Amino acid sequence: MKKKNLKMKKVSIEHLEQYNQLLRYVFQVTENDLNKIGWEEKDIQLAKFPTLEKANVLGWFDRDTLISQVAVYPMKVRIFNRTYDMGGLTGVGTYPEYSNQGLMHKLLYQVLNEMRNKKQFISYLYPYSIPYYRRKGWEIISDKITYEICDYQLPKRQQVGGDVRRVSTDSDSLKEAYHRFAYQTHGALLRDDLAWNEYWLWDSDDLMAAIYYNEDEKPDGYVIYWIADDIFHIKDIIFLNEDARLGLWNFIGAHFSMISKVIGNTFTDEPLAFLLEDANIKETISPYFMARIVDFEQFIQLYPFKTSIIDREWTFTLHDPLLSWNQGTFTLKISKNGKGSTRRSLKKCHDKIDIQTLTTMLLGYKRPDYLHKIGRIECTPQTIDMLEDAIEQQTPYFSDYF
Repeated sequence: MKKKNLKMKKVSIEHLEQYNQLLRYVFQVTENDLNKIGWEEKDIQLAKFPTLEKANVLGWFDRDTLISQVAVYPMKVRIFNRTYDMGGLTGVGTYPEYSNQGLMHKLLYQVLNEMRNKKQFISYLYPYSIPYYRRKGWEIISDKITYEICDYQLPKRQQVGGDVRRVSTDSDSLKEAYHRFAYQTHGALLRDDLAWNEYWLWDSDDLMAAIYYNEDEKPDGYVIYWIADDIFHIKDIIFLNEDARLGLWNFIGAHFSMISKVIGNTFTDEPLAFLLEDANIKETISPYFMARIVDFEQFIQLYPFKTSIIDREWTFTLHDPLLSWNQGTFTLKISKNGKGSTRRSLKKCHDKIDIQTLTTMLLGYKRPDYLHKIGRIECTPQTIDMLEDAIEQQTPYFSDYF
């Protein structure tokens, strides 16, 4: 295709039909797929309307035809008890006949530049290709554990102070429970209306929800589920404390006579098996979401390191495959109270790290010691000891999809 006919510009509501056609083609969404969840073409357009209304959507046009696109949702996430503005990358796609022309590379650079201007210093995405996004600077930061429990392996009922009640999936109490959970959970998304819309987008009408209320009538957790073919399917289960966890599993176990097994998902780094009396269950761990630091220097200004009795310092060369402002040699200073600051340095140094490794390390998915052992960080053992002491030890939780 002749590049002279191609133009990059904003994708707006008037391009909604083309936006959806490109998504369906690239991700091979068939009529059969839509029928399975009771959807028609007009339902997709209605569901994706908020994307073009609230998101920053950029595309390449061949004359008047949209041929490549990427969308960025304005979102917020919690990182070690700090709230960050986050650019949620989605809707990425190019028609095959326009591939290998660098179109997506230029789109990604442009939207990352716009994220930086909007102070979205971290970006999340669900990868259709982990190698592709690694080459663009993203790295894995969370896992999904899928488990399968036979009916006879369900935990025995235990006494708790609160109770579980079924509610509609649009219940305000459901949103309140999640907000309380997310606010104290590292890595979690703070859901606004757009995020909740995406959370439910590809689910059928069979979903149900049940909330655990504590003795003060506060929602301390929920389970979102459906039952089909004698299987209790769990889309998501969250809890703020042990009572809520036990109460929700009491509720699940109460379905013993109706089901043969439970199949569900959890998004923590804690396998469920250890918590069960019969721990011989099937669990599968797979990488889930990826992230990348958009602006390293600005990200560090907000980042909470652990406190110490001394100030700490590290000079290193940072590599970013896409963004020039993340390239070069930096000196990172961490004060006794955990406040980080950076400045560019002219010092010669042998220490090296790339933006992918820096992202997964600072978000706590992989520890500095492990990353050093596999050759992802080049530095002295003393520097690794310092980083181990400076970075909180907690793996990100992320249960959303967009």
